Amino acid sequence: MHRAPGICYTPPMRILSWNVNGIRALEKRGFVPWMTREGADAVCIQETKAAPAQLSADLLNISDQGGQPYHAYWMSAKKAGYSGVALYSKIEPQEIRPLGVQEFDDEGRVLQADYRDFTLISAYFPNSQDEGKRLDYKLRFCQAIMDLCKGYQKKKRHFVLSGDFNIAHRPIDLARPRENQGSPGYLPEERAWMDSFTQAGFVDTFRHFHPGEEGHYSWWSYRSGARERNVGWRIDYHCIDPAFLPALGSARILKEVEGSDHCPVEIVLKL
Repeated sequence: MHRAPGICYTPPMRILSWNVNGIRALEKRGFVPWMTREGADAVCIQETKAAPAQLSADLLNISDQGGQPYHAYWMSAKKAGYSGVALYSKIEPQEIRPLGVQEFDDEGRVLQADYRDFTLISAYFPNSQDEGKRLDYKLRFCQAIMDLCKGYQKKKRHFVLSGDFNIAHRPIDLARPRENQGSPGYLPEERAWMDSFTQAGFVDTFRHFHPGEEGHYSWWSYRSGARERNVGWRIDYHCIDPAFLPALGSARILKEVEGSDHCPVEIVLKL
């Protein structure tokens, strides 16, 4: 896989994550100018629904307002127009690699990028689907992510796990928990996995700063004006190992950014 010999940081490091629900569609809604204006240090993208050969030169060659270019990396699904993750990074990673589990790599679920101080993981968790049709697949993916994170922790390697988890963890993470007891993304098995993940010590960075606040969401259905009424779900996360907490500066949801049914989520690291 890709390797680069040396890394230079200009702290702090601002990391965004966004499920774009089709990067070619979002390009028509101003994705490239948005990237240029935002100027984040790294942007994790989920649900690209495209392979690099299908993308415009504008999407492949983005720079910030100061002219600093982004390195772009892609992990696409074998199935055309489906799933896929990407990473835009001003800092060239030391190494880029997939998850390394074929059933998930075939769907373009994970990209890992090694920086000097930590590994950044862009992950697109599967949707368990109606009646839990893909729940077993999703739980296998969740276990693979748990194993990955525990492996980094065992090696004393910091990580940031960023992406669309397709899970609302607690009742405060969706507007209508009672009505969604049997809905994909709020199934008992999915929530139990999130319990086990946080009980293992891994930190939901947004909840670290906003432990009990309601009304914070990152996804809204396109139907019935859900976004305008803020009837949403918080299913997009940045999670870190507990030993990395001293480097965590802030975490927030950029609900004002439109173009997808999700909005970006952000953390700032004080490296």
